[in-house]
Amino acid sequence: MYQERVVLCGASSYEQKYYLNEEFKSLPSQIQDELKIMCVLFTEDVGGILTLAFEEDGELLLEVTAEDGDFFFDEIGSELKIRQIQREKKELLQALEMYYRVFFQGESL
Repeated sequence: MYQERVVLCGASSYEQKYYLNEEFKSLPSQIQDELKIMCVLFTEDVGGILTLAFEEDGELLLEVTAEDGDFFFDEIGSELKIRQIQREKKELLQALEMYYRVFFQGESL
């Protein structure tokens, strides 16, 4: 069992890159595409770095960071965008949490 956060994916407006953890390559391609679109659009909209990571208990966190002195980063917009994602992608996020709990933590359905 994992004892730390496990990164699912992330995107950076600074490097203009998207990352998907190799351990999650077994996710359906539609889910992978949806995650990529969600992360990249987020960073294009508000800037910074968006990371989706699982806590020890299987909860999926959306974390936003920005470099010091980044005057283009929209901190208020990032909080609003996170809430929007949590609301509009609720089913996807819950399904990812279930996937993680079953396939990575060995919980039964």
